[in-house]
Amino acid sequence: MGSALRLLRNCTLALAALLPVVPAFAANNYPVVLVHGFLGFGPDSYPGSGFLYWGGYNNIAAHMQLYHGPHAVYAAGVAAIGSNWDDAAELYAQIKGGCTDYGAIHVVRYGYPGQPQKPPGKCWAADPKNNPNDYPLALYPQWDADHPVHLIGHSQGGTTIRALIQLLEHGSPYGDEGDSELYKGGKVGWVRSVVTLSTPHNGTTLRDAVLDILPQLRSPLRDYLDSKLTSWELSPDGAREFNRWALTSPAVYYFSVGTVATERGAWCCNGTDRTVAPIQSSNFQYPRADMFQYYKYFSGEWIVPSLAQRGIGSYTQSATNRVRIDSEWFANDGVVNTISMRAPNGQPVRDYDGTAVRGSWNFLGNQRGFDHFDILNWPNTGPSADPIYERISDIIFGLE
Repeated sequence: MGSALRLLRNCTLALAALLPVVPAFAANNYPVVLVHGFLGFGPDSYPGSGFLYWGGYNNIAAHMQLYHGPHAVYAAGVAAIGSNWDDAAELYAQIKGGCTDYGAIHVVRYGYPGQPQKPPGKCWAADPKNNPNDYPLALYPQWDADHPVHLIGHSQGGTTIRALIQLLEHGSPYGDEGDSELYKGGKVGWVRSVVTLSTPHNGTTLRDAVLDILPQLRSPLRDYLDSKLTSWELSPDGAREFNRWALTSPAVYYFSVGTVATERGAWCCNGTDRTVAPIQSSNFQYPRADMFQYYKYFSGEWIVPSLAQRGIGSYTQSATNRVRIDSEWFANDGVVNTISMRAPNGQPVRDYDGTAVRGSWNFLGNQRGFDHFDILNWPNTGPSADPIYERISDIIFGLE
């Protein structure tokens, strides 16, 4: 870590020490940790580019720190391609301090060939005065039930958070994973609230549309989606299995935000990209003109330029023993089906009415015209997402 980044981290930790002085409007001032999604990256990944996962060329963490602040807001950096369990293990070590441990039994059952139980280069120091290996500093070493955190996840970051809470509270379901405290369970109350943004709680049909319809095509996209556990958990069938394990905790406040960047087909004038989808049916969904360009080719009726391979906006399947996909799944943000973002199927959910209910998903609504990366303020036409994070701040810091 460079000297400038180390100075910034130390300044942030110094700010956190002052945070017991709660702003007048707030009921709490617990730290916030932002968790990125699939193919995401941490704040130190590309220091020369000026580009952040959380904010693009702006900085969502800094905005939340100052909005009715001061608040401690950290952006975590876990594996770009990892299972929910593995990313949760990395997140735990990064917040609390120590070295990542994926668990002895878990690695044998689900790890990739040769995967180490304790990977090198994934350690964080809990004590800056006792750091002989010069590890990066942990985000919040005092983390426990008396010092809880708020967690905000985008895309797969939301399911990573759910896996972390399940492990914190109940430990490993497989038995003795080794000496990591994460897998011993009993850590109820460590997480005050969870907010998920554009999270595929019930999977995304992007994976199935590509793998099921193009079974013989070898391509980087197919190979990427066909990776072992990560890909399975992102599918509707895999998400259903994950949801049977990662349950909604009665001790946590949950909130979710959806995004939708497609429109129902029309003969004209519905704000969609007519170059990508010149002919439309009112039965299907089509990408808006302001959607991130690459995802327009997968989000509509067809995987463009083919007229034989259905995209997210029209993909269905009703095979026995699989999750049924019908027209309710058509609306999407270019990557994830909007219906999947509300809450895990079969778990408590309600529309947020100004009063948060613990142990239930409080749905904050769908953001129309926001694609999968607009919600992160990545460069694109359209409104800023800052008001969304301001609303989230008002809600989570207002929790008793």
